[in-house]
This record gives sequence, C-alpha cells and structure tokens, in this order.
Amino acid sequence: MRKPIIAGNWKMYKTVPEAKELVKGVLDKLGAYEQVEVVFCPPFTALSAVKELIKGTSVGLAAQNLHWKEEGAYTGEIAPAMLKDLGCDYVIIGHSERRQYFGETDETVNLKAKAALAAGISPIICVGESLEEREAGKTNSLIKEQTEKALAGIAASDIAKVVIAYEPIWAIGTGKSSNGQDANEVCGLIRATIAGLFGADAANQVRIQYGGSVKPNNIKEFMDQPEIDGALVGGASLEADSFINIIKY
Repeated sequence: MRKPIIAGNWKMYKTVPEAKELVKGVLDKLGAYEQVEVVFCPPFTALSAVKELIKGTSVGLAAQNLHWKEEGAYTGEIAPAMLKDLGCDYVIIGHSERRQYFGETDETVNLKAKAALAAGISPIICVGESLEEREAGKTNSLIKEQTEKALAGIAASDIAKVVIAYEPIWAIGTGKSSNGQDANEVCGLIRATIAGLFGADAANQVRIQYGGSVKPNNIKEFMDQPEIDGALVGGASLEADSFINIIKY
C-alpha cells in the first residue's frame, strides 16, 4: 500500500518569519496526523528555519531545485550535499516553471534526479503537457517520453525512492484543473511506463502525485483515483487552513 504524499510547493513566496508562521499554523492544527506524508517545500532561504520547526515530527522537507554537480564554480547554484546537510528529504526537479523560465530540459532533469539520489535525497520529478500539446493529442506520447528520459540510467534499486508529479502545465496557477478521471489515466500511463523500464513490482512502489490548481474543494476527486498517490500543491499550500483541509481530505 502506497502512503499518500501531500507536498506544498511555496515557490518564490515566504520570508523566514512568514515561513515560520505558516509552518506553526499547519503543525498546530495538524497534530499527530499519520495517514498521509506531509512535505513542506519552502524557498532555499527558509529551509533551515522550517527544518528546526519540524524536528521530531513526521513532516518532510523539500527543496525546489538543485544542481547536478557535487560542487564547483556555479555561481548561484545549490549542490545536492548542501541540501542534504540542511536536512532535505526531497527535492522538486523539472517543474514546468523551471523548464519554461530557466531552460530546464529532460537531460538536466535526469542529471539532477541521479544527483539527488546519489546524495540520499528523493526526487519529486515533474512531468506535464501544455494546453497546445494537449489539444494536439500529444499528451500520452509527451508524458511517456518525459518519464523515460527523466528515469534513464537510474538504478532499479532506487526507483522506489522516486516520486513523480503529473502537472499539466495548463492547470498550474490558472485555476483550471484536470478532472480526476483524466488525471488518473495519465498517472496510469506514467506507472505503465515505469513498469516497462523497471518491472511491475517496482512501478507499484512509486508514488505518483497530481498537481495543478489543487484545492480543498477538489482534492477528494483526485485522491479517489487508484493511480494517484498524492498532490503537489501550489498556491493552496501558502495558507495554513487550506493546506490542512487538503491534507485531511
């Protein structure tokens, strides 16, 4: 049985004081809630502060990006070991905003995923299609290709540590969301693709999230689907009550 994972991607929001206030607000209302795995994904500047607040809880910590090199002259970048040193359990890789604005490619996603695993950090690998690609009927072929390229060269023994987030680009920050059945079909395709690479047993261990305008009023529709094991939540994770209501769907 795969344990659902609900991760809140704060993107470029929250100063350290604001981050502390949000985390305290969630933890106070969440209590000892073990039915799902909860993960905070703050900006780099707030990682240490959030880690201090979640010590002794089952809540996980994720960064939003990393570089694939162990170290070097890469001004402005963050090495995997640096994130591990801060106590990160996860790192988001290949989010559509990284692909769109910062030139992230399937190749760099793969390099980053392998670097994260080598450092003992589980990657949350994002895949998703644009509205133009969806309307052109390219969703399945694109998602299959993104998944295969992201996982190329990853050891079979590591695949269970990987989380895949299906995030249709047209649904991110737009207020639009896929419906449960459509999202489930794509997540099923992702699992079938993983099975083709690593076998059915391995694929059944991988958790697949849905992301894209996830809110308290639609989370149940997605979580009722058999192939969807959680959510990568954007805007709705920036306010304690809405994130709590998503966690307790």
